[in-house]
Amino acid sequence: MGAKLLCLCIAFTLVAYYIYSPIPENVEQPWKLMLVSTVFRTLGHVAEAAERLGLANYMDVLMLFSTAEHVAPTSDENVTVTDTELSGVAVRLFLPKKPADGLQRAVLYFHGGGWCVGDAGMKGYDFLARRTSSQLNAVVVSVNYRLAPKYHFPVQFEDVYSVSKFFLQSRVLSQYGVDPTRVCVAGDSAGGNLAAAVAQKLLEDSEVTTKLKAQALIYPALQTLDLNLPSYHQNADMPVLSKSLMVRFWSEYFTSDPSLREAITSNRHVPAQWGHLFQFVNWSTLLPDRMKKGHVYTGPVFGSPALAKKYPGFLDRRAAPLLAAEAQLRGLPPTYILTCEHDVLRDDGVMYATRLKAAGVPVTHEHAEDGFHGALIFVTSPADMAVGHRLLGRYLQWLEEHL
Repeated sequence: MGAKLLCLCIAFTLVAYYIYSPIPENVEQPWKLMLVSTVFRTLGHVAEAAERLGLANYMDVLMLFSTAEHVAPTSDENVTVTDTELSGVAVRLFLPKKPADGLQRAVLYFHGGGWCVGDAGMKGYDFLARRTSSQLNAVVVSVNYRLAPKYHFPVQFEDVYSVSKFFLQSRVLSQYGVDPTRVCVAGDSAGGNLAAAVAQKLLEDSEVTTKLKAQALIYPALQTLDLNLPSYHQNADMPVLSKSLMVRFWSEYFTSDPSLREAITSNRHVPAQWGHLFQFVNWSTLLPDRMKKGHVYTGPVFGSPALAKKYPGFLDRRAAPLLAAEAQLRGLPPTYILTCEHDVLRDDGVMYATRLKAAGVPVTHEHAEDGFHGALIFVTSPADMAVGHRLLGRYLQWLEEHL
C-alpha cells in the first residue's frame, strides 16, 4: 500500500511539474492559461518528435489543434453563416439577419496562427466573427488563406489581398448591401500583419477606388528584422507564444530551410546593404521609456547577403509592414491597435502605433497590462477568460464608434 501511495504521489508531482508554467501575477485565472499552455507545449513536443523521426512537418502537427477546434458553418437567429469562395479563395461568410435601415458595414477579417496554422472555422474565430456580425449588424468575411509549410510568402498575402480587392468592387459591395464608405480590415497576430499589409497596398493600387474606413490590428506581428526587442526578452517563455515559436513561424512563412531559422534565432539574418531599414524598427526611439525595461539598445549585427538573396521576403514590407517609410504610411485609415504586456509581439504594435501617429494617422492604441498573446479569442468554453471578454468588448466598441 505504501509503495502504491508513493508512486501515486510521484506521478502527481510529475504531472503538476509539467503543467506548471510561471504566469505573471497580474494575469487573472492563471490556472486556465497554464492548462492551455500545457496543451500547446505537449503538441509542440509531439511535433518536434514527429519531425525528427521524419513522420510529419512540425506545423502539420500543430495544425491538429486547429482541426480539433473546427466547427461547422452554422446559422443562428442573428446571422447566416456559410463557407464559400471569393476570388477563388476560401472564406467563411457571416451575414446579419437583422433588417438594416440602410447599407451595412463590413469587416474583412484575417485569422492568426503564424501563417502556418489556424482556420476561420475554429471555434474562437467563428465566435468572434459571429459576434461582430450580430452586434454591429455587419457583413463579416473571414478569410481562409493558404498556409505554410505547403505555401510560403507571398501566397498568404496574395490570398487576403485578392479577397479584399474583389470585395471592394462596387458591384460586390452592392450585392451584399455594404456601404462602400464603411469597410474595415482586421486581424490578429499573423492576421494583423496581413491586415496592415493589405491596408498599405490598397493605398497604392490605382485600380481600387473604394477606400477603407478603418483597420484594426490585434497584437500584430509587424517585422522580422530585430527579434531582440525588450518584449522578446521579457516574454521569451510566455505561454501560447514563446520567442522560439515566433521565430519558427517567421522562418516557416518564408521557407522550410532551417538555415534561415538559425540566422533569425541569432538575429544575424539582415545583410549590411539593408541596414538602413533598422531606422524603422529602432525600439530605442519608438518605445516609451516604461517599456524599455532597462534594456540597452545595441546596433544590428549583420549577416550574410546569401540568405536575403535566396529568401528576400523578410525584407519585403508586404511581410513586414513596419518597414514602410513615413510617406507610405500617410493616408492610412483610422487605426485600432491592441497590444498585450505579456506578449513577444508587444513592441511591434507599440512601434507601429508610434510611427502611424507621427505620419498623421488617427490611432487608438489599447494596451492590456494583464494581457497575453491570443487573449482576445479566449472567449469560448472551456478556455474563456475575463480578459478575453473585456478585450473583445473594447474592440467591438471601437468598431461601433469608428466604422
